[in-house]
Amino acid sequence: MAGFHILTNEAGALEQPEVARISLRDVYEALTLGVEDFLRKPSHYVFLCMIYPVAGALMISWSAGQNLLPLIFPLISGFALLGPLIAIGLYDMSRQIEAGKEPHWRQALEVRHTPAFLSIIAMASYLFAVFLAWLLVARGLYEARFGLEEGLTLQTFVNNVFYTETGWQMMIVGDLIGACFALLVLATSVVAFPLLLERDVGAVAAIATSVRATLKNPVPVIAWGAIVSALLVVGMIPFLAGLAITMPILGHATWHLYRKLVPRVQG
Repeated sequence: MAGFHILTNEAGALEQPEVARISLRDVYEALTLGVEDFLRKPSHYVFLCMIYPVAGALMISWSAGQNLLPLIFPLISGFALLGPLIAIGLYDMSRQIEAGKEPHWRQALEVRHTPAFLSIIAMASYLFAVFLAWLLVARGLYEARFGLEEGLTLQTFVNNVFYTETGWQMMIVGDLIGACFALLVLATSVVAFPLLLERDVGAVAAIATSVRATLKNPVPVIAWGAIVSALLVVGMIPFLAGLAITMPILGHATWHLYRKLVPRVQG
């Protein structure tokens, strides 16, 4: 597998990119720069990121139609686990802006030409595995509390979750478990995809660099995770439509956070 430099770089070596120490001010500046990138041509980004709420609506509709109502909330909250992958085209747009080029939504499709594309696919597979694991855990948590119910209706589901003590206990436990999944993804991918766009270091090095950046900057990185969660919740309120705005802002801001966490290679 190293021959395809998926896990390592093209030379078969495991790189260790330098990571910097940042402050909460740097997190705020990254978010501000993300808003500035979005405002350059917001119509392009809104169009691109409408895929996100539309896909979410389709998944929710499918789960309801397939008698998978217990998966609706895990599906919605689980979108955050796939966010680093879904926003990858936006990272590249910010990279083009940084280089003084005019960004376009088609730039999001050019990611497939990057030398690290196989490593990006490996990272994507990892995130999908985490996402599926979260869905299985959430489903198992519901079934452990309420059992398997054939022909489960929306009213019964709502009553189970919101109007019983068991339902409230399940939500508390589910939130704690979900937070652990979110922290895992944050720590392992906070800079992974932007790094792979810029440098073909391999998937393992990208994950390791994200973990080292998190361990070196626990408060700023956790604060960034809280900002991401808050903006995603805000975007979900109008039936996921707000994600068409919050997602591109977060995507662009992630690129600028990467710039602060991983210094440029000189020369």
